Amino acid sequence: MVKNNIVLIGFMAIGKGRTARELHRQTGRFSVDTDDLIESLVKMKIKKIFKRHGEAYFRELEALTADWLQDHVDYSIVSTGGGFFKVPNLSEIGTVVYLNSDFDYLLKRVLDQPDSARKIAKRPLLADKNAARRLYLERLPLYRQVCDYEIDVTGKSTRQVAEKVIEKTGIICK
Repeated sequence: MVKNNIVLIGFMAIGKGRTARELHRQTGRFSVDTDDLIESLVKMKIKKIFKRHGEAYFRELEALTADWLQDHVDYSIVSTGGGFFKVPNLSEIGTVVYLNSDFDYLLKRVLDQPDSARKIAKRPLLADKNAARRLYLERLPLYRQVCDYEIDVTGKSTRQVAEKVIEKTGIICK
């Protein structure tokens, strides 16, 4: 049975976490972040998990997190890591909303932030723009395959993106 969650997917730094927090503010729904759940589970930052155990282990943790969300979370907003869309039970967790923009807009938005060095350090893949662009282009059709709705965030404030999610999914505001 599909849960009544809204699951936000999309490329790293697209604004899934910010949008989830704004959706919480507008709807009163609880907001959870899959990366935060994983860090709590293993008591280690994502970057350290990748460095110490590798990507395959991290993907196993994502699958465990997806199972837990499916079994225990309902009527919530779920923001996900950039690769979380690959979990096999994604559609069972809730309505999947893909937040998208073109790669150059995404990169410019990150670089224009006052704390851009910290943002890139948190997402080291963005430091290699060519590799990041390749991954973005590789994932683009895959995100579109698994989503129920796609929302272009280009030029929109977080509030506008959240309002578009509410409009598309029909979730009720508080």
